[in-house]
Amino acid sequence: MLGTTFREVFRRHAAGVAILTVEHEGKPFGFTATSVASLSAEPPRFTFNMARSSSSWPAVANSNYIGVHILGQDNRGLADRFARTKDRFSGDHWEAGPYGVPLLKDVHAYLVGKIQMRVSFENNAVVIVEVVEGSLGDEATPLLYHSGSYVRPSPLEYQI
Repeated sequence: MLGTTFREVFRRHAAGVAILTVEHEGKPFGFTATSVASLSAEPPRFTFNMARSSSSWPAVANSNYIGVHILGQDNRGLADRFARTKDRFSGDHWEAGPYGVPLLKDVHAYLVGKIQMRVSFENNAVVIVEVVEGSLGDEATPLLYHSGSYVRPSPLEYQI
């Protein structure tokens, strides 16, 4: 019962959608994630969580640098591709970036960072990354994930 409630609680928690990419042994790896979070501004660091049973874990576990791509509404196809298919890097939607990190084209923003720490807990890991560079793309409506679907935020009227 508690497991069902836990899963349902987090289905109700809207989260930004990102794609993480890494190069390992000359091959690109990547996956869609909603667990990306800012850790500190000085120095700039972010974290993400992932299952150590993920097909991308060996690449993340054995690489020094990783990229995080923040997605906008127009990147939904990329989000699906990196969440559901194994053929994530065929095509011209990416290029090799700094430190060999695969960079996705036409995303809302990206950061490249050096992996500082991997904290394993049971079958999961928290990864801490220190940012070494980044870039902003065109301003876009962010892509969010909520209750098993992609959604767009809508402004709310409020008074201060």
